[in-house]
Amino acid sequence: MATLMIQGTTSDAGKSTVVAALCRALMRRGVSVTPFKPQNMALNSAVTVDGGEIGRSTALQALACGLEPHSDMNPVLLKPESDRGAQVILRGKVHGHMDAMDYHAFKRTAKESVMAAWQALESRFEVIIAEGAGSPAEINLRKGDIANMGFAEAADCPVILVGDIDRGGVFAQLVGTLALLSESEQARMKGFVINRFRGDMSLLTPGIDWLMAHTGKPVLGTLPYLQGLLLDAEDSIGLTHAPTQGGSLNVVVPALPRISNHTDFDPLRLHPQVTLTFVGAGEPMPAADVIILPGSKSTASDLAWLKRQGWDNAIQRHLRYGGKVLGICGGFQMLGDWVEDPDGLEGKAERVMGLGLLSLTTRMVAGKQLRNVSGVTVADGASVTGYEIHNGVSEGTALAQPLFDLGTHLDGAVSDDGQVLGTYLHGLFDHFEACQALLARLGLAVPQPVDYLAHRERELDRLADTLEAHLDIHAVINLLEAGASPSR
Repeated sequence: MATLMIQGTTSDAGKSTVVAALCRALMRRGVSVTPFKPQNMALNSAVTVDGGEIGRSTALQALACGLEPHSDMNPVLLKPESDRGAQVILRGKVHGHMDAMDYHAFKRTAKESVMAAWQALESRFEVIIAEGAGSPAEINLRKGDIANMGFAEAADCPVILVGDIDRGGVFAQLVGTLALLSESEQARMKGFVINRFRGDMSLLTPGIDWLMAHTGKPVLGTLPYLQGLLLDAEDSIGLTHAPTQGGSLNVVVPALPRISNHTDFDPLRLHPQVTLTFVGAGEPMPAADVIILPGSKSTASDLAWLKRQGWDNAIQRHLRYGGKVLGICGGFQMLGDWVEDPDGLEGKAERVMGLGLLSLTTRMVAGKQLRNVSGVTVADGASVTGYEIHNGVSEGTALAQPLFDLGTHLDGAVSDDGQVLGTYLHGLFDHFEACQALLARLGLAVPQPVDYLAHRERELDRLADTLEAHLDIHAVINLLEAGASPSR
C-alpha cells in the first residue's frame, strides 16, 4: 500500500484534475487506486454510497477510479456559510457550525478523523492519491495543518507540487513555495508538475533547466492547456466564465453569493441547443426563456441578496411575458411564501418572505437529508436520477402537484399554469432522458439527446491520455513503489 500526495502552489492550480488523471491512468493499468482529500472547502458536494457527503471534485476522482464515492475519501468538508464561518462535516456527517478561529482550534480533533479515514482506505486499496488544499506555504495556517504537509508528514508520503503557468510566474510559485517549507517537508517534495502550458516548449526549456538546477528537484511533466475541458468543479463559479453561445433556449442563472452545486448546470453548458448565462451582482439580466434559481448553502441570506439585486421584480416581469422559472433545492425553497430558520442552521435565526410563486413554506430543521434517488417525471414518465442534500422541509398545497415520483416519496412542485417548477433534486440534467423531458417542459421544442455522463467519461480518459503523454508516469510509479517500501 502506498500514498502519493499532489499539492498545489495556489488554489485552482489544477490539483484536482491531476489527481483525477492519475487515478484514471492507474486504474487503466489495473491498480486498485482511490482518491483522498483530507480537508476540502467547497459548496459543490456529492452524496456518497454510505449516505455521507463529500466534495464534488473528490467524487469525480472516485468515478475516475471506477468507484462509488465514499465518505472516507474526504473526511473533512467545510461548507462556507459566511465570510467567517462554515458548516463542518466529518466523515460525511454534519458535526456543527464554526467560525474560522473555532475551527483552527478544532483541527487536532479533525486530524483524528483524517487519519482514521486514511487508514480505512489503506486497508482496502493498493494506492491512495491524496490531494492537498490551497497551498502548503500559507504561513498563517501552518500550525495544526491537516490539509497539506501536516497530513503528508503524518502519513509519511512523498509529495508532487503543481504550478499553474497560465496564471504567470510559475517559477516564482514553485521556488517560493519550496522555500517556505521546513527541511523535512522540502525533502518530501519529490518533484514539480507545470500545468496548463500553451506555447512553444523550446521557450520553456531554459526555465525548466534552471528550476531543476536551482532546486535539485525534477520537473516530472509539463501538462498542456486542455481547451474546452468540462468536468465537475470544486469551488464556486467564476463570474468571468463566458456564457455558452448559439443555443435556441436562453437559460439564465443568478450567481448567488453562496451558490451550491452549480455543477447541476454543466450538462446545459454542453447542450448545443442551450445558451447558459450566469449573472453576478450588479449585472443586467439578459433576455431569457428560462430562469433557474440554483442551490444555496444559505437560502435566507441569498434570497435577500436576490431581492436587493432586483431579481424578484425581474422574475415577475419574466413570467408575465410567458417565461419559465425552475428552482433547485435552495432555489426551490425561495419560490415559496416563507423560509424559516428558527435555530439559525444556515446563518442567523430568521423568518423571511419568499418570492410567493409556489404555495409552500420551508422550515430548516436539524438532520440533513442526504440520499441518492431515482424515479420518473410525473408528467411523462421519463427516468430521472439525482441526489438530495438539504436541511429544509417544505409543506404546502403546491406539493399536491409534484414534479417527480421517486418511488419512496414525491418531490417538487409545479404551478397551475406550468410556468413555475421546483425540486430538491440535484443532478437532474445529468441523465439524457430526464434532461430531454425537462428541457421540453421548459420550452425547447425538440430537445436533442446529450449524454453528459458519457461525455464525462470521455473527458476523464482525455485527461489520463494527456497525463500519460506529458508526465513521467514511470517516475510516479517508482515514487509509489518506494513509498510502499518498509526501508523508505
